[in-house]
Amino acid sequence: MDLIRNLTAALDNPTIEWKKYILVFSAIEFTLESYLLARQYSVLCSKKIPKQLEKEIDQETFDKSQKYGQAKAKFGVVKSAFSLLKNAYVIVKDILPRAWGLSAGVLATYAPAWMPKGEIATSLVFIFGFQILETIIDLPFGLYYHFVLEEKFGFNKQTYSLYFTDKLKGIALSIAFGVPIGAGFLKIIQSTGNAFFLYVWVFMLAVQLIGITIYPTLIVPLFNKLTPLEPGELKERVEGLAKRLEFPLAELQVIDGSKRSAHSNAYFTGLPFLPKKIVIYDTLLEKAETKEVEAVLAHELGHWKMGHTSKLLGISSGHLFFMFALFSVFIDNKSLYEAFGFFAEKPIVIGFLLFNDVLSPTDALVKFGMNALTRKFEFEADEFSKRLGYAKELAGSLIKLQIQNLSSMDADPWYSSYHYSHPILTERLKAVGWTSEKKVSSDKPKIGESVEANGGPKKDL
Repeated sequence: MDLIRNLTAALDNPTIEWKKYILVFSAIEFTLESYLLARQYSVLCSKKIPKQLEKEIDQETFDKSQKYGQAKAKFGVVKSAFSLLKNAYVIVKDILPRAWGLSAGVLATYAPAWMPKGEIATSLVFIFGFQILETIIDLPFGLYYHFVLEEKFGFNKQTYSLYFTDKLKGIALSIAFGVPIGAGFLKIIQSTGNAFFLYVWVFMLAVQLIGITIYPTLIVPLFNKLTPLEPGELKERVEGLAKRLEFPLAELQVIDGSKRSAHSNAYFTGLPFLPKKIVIYDTLLEKAETKEVEAVLAHELGHWKMGHTSKLLGISSGHLFFMFALFSVFIDNKSLYEAFGFFAEKPIVIGFLLFNDVLSPTDALVKFGMNALTRKFEFEADEFSKRLGYAKELAGSLIKLQIQNLSSMDADPWYSSYHYSHPILTERLKAVGWTSEKKVSSDKPKIGESVEANGGPKKDL
């Protein structure tokens, strides 16, 4: 506690130019990410297929995947630049105190008499008002990405009606769950004094665990249809694999991912030490052979067997505790509030937003470290699948997914280290000891046959 008090005193300093600090570091972060993207873009402009994939991918497929990567890179840099300018405008023009005042005015004018007033109610109006505004502002980017960029490469399966319905459902859910969670978060801080971070951490950990529990049963069915996997060879093999690994399988379901996208995936859900549900995308069943699907699930169950999900949950919880403990240093920082136009009051939610802006430079380090860890876990899960005898099928499914997904076949090492949570394809193939059995020929399937005839791309595993 002495350390916290000393840090609080040192940082509550009117000579610190908080606005300048945040603006400068935001610009530095944007510059760094733009530089890394430029390095990756040069890789995406290459016409040469990586040597390890020369026998698996024809030039037409490779060129199309490169163009897809280039298109996404251009879109990403424009969206990032817009976000930088938008955030700078909010800071320079003191939008936060104006929005806070507007939220208080809306609450006082339109809220019914029975509704509680005060800081918590104003904070909730402020949060969800900002969320709705952000959704509207970012709408052109979302529409362009799905209905222009993804549509151009044959990936988008959504209609405009479905897209906007999903947006409205998302807003409704965020309000339905966000109001009690946000109110509880703020009430705990108001009520528990200087040690609030301990209580808030326990509260948010409970929220996280409850979220993991209810997401597959309450949230997913609002957006997708889940049906039991039909009896047959795949079901028998998956159940046999789960039994062999002592995986506590409770349900085996298929999700209609094809209603929105041609991408594919498979995952399991459930809290540690409790029964689990395996969910397979219908697009994966359409595009992969039975044993390839089994190899994919062996990889996923490898994450469970080696405790990767529990480790990541533990790391996430530890990081959350650290964040809340550090927030206690800033929560009453008068100089920080005043730098952003809050002189008469110090709303907790504003303090938390500003604290996150101040701490944003560390996000790059956290992101780098977590990506390095998850890449390690991916290698371990691949090795687990290999030890079960699925090396050939796993490699085949990875190659097939890469082709169908038009994913980048190569990556700049700096860019991938910073951005990728999964190793690149050639690294994974090398790690499982895969060598191509194909011969180079001139009659390789064309892009329309390898991608479109198989229903489109899948997500990387």
